[in-house]
Amino acid sequence: MEYERRRRRLLRIRGVSVAWLPPLLLLAGVVLLDFNTGERFRIVTWIVLVPGIAAAICGVWTTAAYSLLSVVTYVLVDNAWPDQYQAGLADFLLVALGGALAALAAVVRVRHERHVGHMRDIAETTRRTVLRPLPPHWAGLEHAGVYLAADVDARVGGDFYDIQPGPHGTRVLVGDVQGKGLGAVEAAAALLGTFREAGYHEKDLRTVAERLETRMRRQRAHTAALGRDDGDRFATAVLISFPGGTPDAIDVTNFGHEPPLAVGPCGVRELPSGDGLPLGLGDLAGGPPPVHRVRLAADETLLLVTDGVTEARDKSGEFYPLAREVSRAVRADPRRTEPRRLVRRVRDGVLRHSAGCLEDDTTIFAVRRLSGDAGAGGAGGVGGVVGVDASGRGGGGE
Repeated sequence: MEYERRRRRLLRIRGVSVAWLPPLLLLAGVVLLDFNTGERFRIVTWIVLVPGIAAAICGVWTTAAYSLLSVVTYVLVDNAWPDQYQAGLADFLLVALGGALAALAAVVRVRHERHVGHMRDIAETTRRTVLRPLPPHWAGLEHAGVYLAADVDARVGGDFYDIQPGPHGTRVLVGDVQGKGLGAVEAAAALLGTFREAGYHEKDLRTVAERLETRMRRQRAHTAALGRDDGDRFATAVLISFPGGTPDAIDVTNFGHEPPLAVGPCGVRELPSGDGLPLGLGDLAGGPPPVHRVRLAADETLLLVTDGVTEARDKSGEFYPLAREVSRAVRADPRRTEPRRLVRRVRDGVLRHSAGCLEDDTTIFAVRRLSGDAGAGGAGGVGGVVGVDASGRGGGGE
């Protein structure tokens, strides 16, 4: 397991484990101090700390060995003193009992670590299965994205994005499922599955939007039939098409999501806002939102975020000023329009603004057209999300 590999890398020097060294140094230190502090200040009983330290950083058998070694050392050191200065049976029982409890604690700790590691590996497998990684250059697009989890132990949530190439152009989907937990993951997986099929086969972007709306309603009906309390779940999303043969325009339909930003050397501008209802609520509006044809220059990068970015607050309660911060960054360095640099800049800005305390899962995704031969991408339909936690580790294109 990945967790086991990470754990084996801890407390190593040049590939060799040294977890056994701190308890040994403590044992030697207690023995030396006991012989040098005099008969009126015996500290040999402190040897009970040795198996306790081992229980915290060593394996079960190593801890058991230190427990036994501590008892033997205690007997030898204590018997080296005259009878009137020996610590006696009571302290011996304390050292013996402490060693036994340390071994038991090591058993419990190792089992818990294995369980937690197993759960993390399951979450990681789920992320890579449902939210598959994207090639750096894919379907004529250059992209980068990160996922910032509000819970630092989380590996997957309801935020999602994907790129789907096909015979009718390349489609991009970015969204945020309302709520958290496995229900949000299930809904995100259902929407991504539908997008990957409809985005490839359907010629009309509006038809793709209708398919997504239908899939969300079916997902809600299914969860309601199971008696779960997330039967009213919905999702905000932005669906974008990069039509073939139209290098200076894109088609956009917005399901109540944060409006995309077009970021270029000349500045930042906002694309059509969320004029439609979220996925799952389209029956209230009589259908999916309209499709807008908007201009996107060859040197402009499309920046899409979930509300975890725009709703990130500082200590005074002020929201993160995304457009203003991006504009200032681009004016200072036009190279920050590159997807990797842009995503990194927004990620760092959000974490700095919120002091690392995110209240919602956050996705930052940037994409732009590739030019020339670099724009030749496949049409096989691989897509997904590469996530990172709030520490900023990992991340597609990072």
